[in-house]
Amino acid sequence: MGIDQELLQWLVCPKCKGAVQLDNDDKLVCEACSLRYPVRDGLPVMLIDEAEEVETATS
Repeated sequence: MGIDQELLQWLVCPKCKGAVQLDNDDKLVCEACSLRYPVRDGLPVMLIDEAEEVETATS
């Protein structure tokens, strides 16, 4: 179950207030601080304690 696109326009990262984007796993990702927030039953869980760090590729 995805997230409503209208809601997505209003959401920001609670840590840095940066924009979030929906990834392929239906999680909200903040590229500015490399956190990924879960979406449960179509509702975003925008709690820093619930976020997981995004792994970045090393070159």
